[in-house]
Amino acid sequence: MSGARRFFIDSINYPSVAEVTLSGDEFVHAKTVLRIEEGAEIILLDNSGNEYSAIVTKVGKRDLSAHITGVNVGPREAATPVYLLVGALKGDKTELVVQKATELGVSKIGVFSSRYCSAYINENKLDRLSRVAREATKQCLRSVAPPVEYFPTLNDALASAAGYKNKLFACEFSGVTDCDLRALSGPTAIVVGSEGGFAEEEFAAARGQNGFSSLTLGKRILRAETAAICALSVVMFCLGELS
Repeated sequence: MSGARRFFIDSINYPSVAEVTLSGDEFVHAKTVLRIEEGAEIILLDNSGNEYSAIVTKVGKRDLSAHITGVNVGPREAATPVYLLVGALKGDKTELVVQKATELGVSKIGVFSSRYCSAYINENKLDRLSRVAREATKQCLRSVAPPVEYFPTLNDALASAAGYKNKLFACEFSGVTDCDLRALSGPTAIVVGSEGGFAEEEFAAARGQNGFSSLTLGKRILRAETAAICALSVVMFCLGELS
């Protein structure tokens, strides 16, 4: 990553207040890993979509102070909201999906449990996923970290996508993609399962009760993490976000 280092801060009230304090994990990373010193130019992010240029004025033992010198709207956020819902994956594979989805420009991520899901998510894991999203946001020079939410059931996850114009359900036994991806436009939600896939009744409920269209990803069976990244990439391309 080139240019000024980027850090998340809880809240910024610029231009009313130009002096800010960076503390917590972001400060520890700035001081002990990046060796940020007084006089360094940094960029502060508050998840508003703005990017605040600042100069470090003091580095203490528990925090650092910075003076904001200007603000710009971040230029790298996707124009169209895209929501990825993925079944909880074993090991660190969910982290991989969160990282790559953030890089691809997703606006929101949901992780869910379903019938054949054998992984689990607890509060610590969810917090870790949120940190992964923030780090990926900084790495790819975005200005907003996508929120990561956990749903204990597939029905809860599907219901959370109720307001999206396009709702796509990737399933290995669906057989066909019953929507025209080339004409895709507007807010889009994508559902991809865990390693165990979906039960047929889950697929039927997604289509019948929740209005999802089926999505296929070719004739080869993809790993769950590959399928999530592939489906999101296809959607982002069709929405014009990768051109």
